[in-house]
Amino acid sequence: MGQVLTALAMRDAMRRAKAHGVGVVALRNSNHFGTAMYFTLMAAAEGCVAFLSTNSSPAMAPWGGREKTVGTNPWSWAAPAGRHAPMVLDIANTAVARGKIYLARQKGLSIPTGWAINADGEPTTDPVEALRGITLPMAEHKGYAISVMMDMLSGILSGSQFGKGVTGPYQAEHPGGVGHLMIVMNIEAFQPQQEFNGRMEELIAELKSVPLAKGFDEVVYPGELEARNDAKNRREGLRLPDDTVADLVDLARKTGTESVLPFDRTIIEAHQSVAG
Repeated sequence: MGQVLTALAMRDAMRRAKAHGVGVVALRNSNHFGTAMYFTLMAAAEGCVAFLSTNSSPAMAPWGGREKTVGTNPWSWAAPAGRHAPMVLDIANTAVARGKIYLARQKGLSIPTGWAINADGEPTTDPVEALRGITLPMAEHKGYAISVMMDMLSGILSGSQFGKGVTGPYQAEHPGGVGHLMIVMNIEAFQPQQEFNGRMEELIAELKSVPLAKGFDEVVYPGELEARNDAKNRREGLRLPDDTVADLVDLARKTGTESVLPFDRTIIEAHQSVAG
């Protein structure tokens, strides 16, 4: 599982960074690991700056083409930010993360124009057509080029699969062949941690001090909204779609692990009765 492998590899990269200043670890023949920032934040919590890239199954065409051969190939950076929550970036190189299109399909919602084109190369707001078609790159040719470079780092350099050779979590009948690359830098090898923290706080203060553009209430730094949502979700809990809850209840029933489900018993019993 990509989540397990990547957590182990990130801990090893952190260990190497603490010993040598920099730790670089590549993984090959892995699988989808979920959210990249989960792992870079592990390093930020230990006084390090971290980078993580991964490749993924084809979702968009090379710039100027109409056949899916390039993955969204997400990447993340994270760094501690003194008294603030860590500064963190986690992006795919498409106009939107493919998972958001799957979520729109799951909820029966339309997607914005500019996220994807259908199989005929026409703009679409239908998530089903979008998934059958091609996800568009962010920033046009720039997003395509960055995605190819992340495939070079994650797939080629690691010795893993690349391009069309990578399969995704919705193609479970095939090995994923996913590759990852992580670079962890120990801040203390560059400057005292306290000095770095102070400089990060100064940068954030500078960002927030600018006059606001029309329609905006505040300026946020990368990772600030995610930190707020994390605190809110830990306080109030997560709301899962009904079909996701049903799938989890069904899986727990089959594996005899219903007692560990974090749901109210009435929810579990309701889904059990629907399942027959």
